Amino acid sequence: MLVLEKLEKSYNRGQPGEIQVLRGIDLTIPRGQVTALVAPSGAGKSTLLHIAGLLDTPDAGRVLVNGADLTGAPDRRRTEARRNELGFVYQFHHLLPEFTAEENVILPQLANGVSRAQARERARALLARVGLQDRVTHRPSALSGGEQQRVAFCRALANGPSLLLADEPTGNLDPATSDTVFSVLMDLVRETGLSALIATHNLDLAARMDRVLRLEAGQLTESA
Repeated sequence: MLVLEKLEKSYNRGQPGEIQVLRGIDLTIPRGQVTALVAPSGAGKSTLLHIAGLLDTPDAGRVLVNGADLTGAPDRRRTEARRNELGFVYQFHHLLPEFTAEENVILPQLANGVSRAQARERARALLARVGLQDRVTHRPSALSGGEQQRVAFCRALANGPSLLLADEPTGNLDPATSDTVFSVLMDLVRETGLSALIATHNLDLAARMDRVLRLEAGQLTESA
């Protein structure tokens, strides 16, 4: 589902104080595998996720999604891949505050050409799956932090992606809520057969995934 080949990324490239964040990263995530990415703050995990999600470009190397090399693809093709093949979840939910939970899940589908009736049906099914069937008409301000993040999960899956990228998806929640919300996310991923790359500081959560990778000094190592 995702192949990263010899990725290099530096900031202030070619200038005094250049910082090399990624040093020849190689990574393959097959279909259905859930991979944890563990890294200290500032190690470059967000940079790696942004490159994998086609939100940034590497200085060198390749990014392949579903076998297609999208490293230097035109913006339109990269946008199409982000819309159809990739789902994103962040530490902060980034829900649109003026819209209801249901509408937040409907909107990305409408942008992808789905009819409003079909989009509403899928939104309600996803929200029911994460236990929010009675909260579909609530705006984010009326939802708890855990509920908001569950809506964000549904939004990420709205267009049926094959790969989920998540950056500290429970990092803004208290431990008990984090565990509950993470369990919901894992159930969704397993049921849909998604591949996933999930960055987390929580080693207990990382241990519940199929594979744990550490990013340090710009390189990936696999934990036993």
